[in-house]
Amino acid sequence: MADYYTQTVVHQTIPITDVTPLERLLLSHIFETEPDAEGLYLFSEQGPSDMLWLARDEVEVALAASESMESAANAFVREQLSKLQADATEVELDMSEPGWPFLFQDIVRRSPTLQSVSVEAPFTCSKMRTDGFGAMATLITADEVF
Repeated sequence: MADYYTQTVVHQTIPITDVTPLERLLLSHIFETEPDAEGLYLFSEQGPSDMLWLARDEVEVALAASESMESAANAFVREQLSKLQADATEVELDMSEPGWPFLFQDIVRRSPTLQSVSVEAPFTCSKMRTDGFGAMATLITADEVF
């Protein structure tokens, strides 16, 4: 069996002061994180996660702590919470649509220091398969995702 990987690196350290508690929660489940000076270094050894399963109370606390800042993440999570049964204790978030770049767009819009966020990812495979290799580069600004 072949294993496919999308090792991913976010080149800019994301200042913690530019990230809402909800965005930090989501990004820490999409990517692996490490503290880097006064920010977050985001990366993934196997690939960013598209499906997140989070405790409902943790999501609700992060959303409440983020309400003072306008964010697409707030609207996205509010909509997902509204679809849950009253007794649901877990939130399943499908991040494949809208995709994680929208989180970085809001961060760049608010940031006094970030002009953009760049992400690189090689596609690799544990076997020599013709469909197992390639790469992507993504540039995220306040207005565009390239």
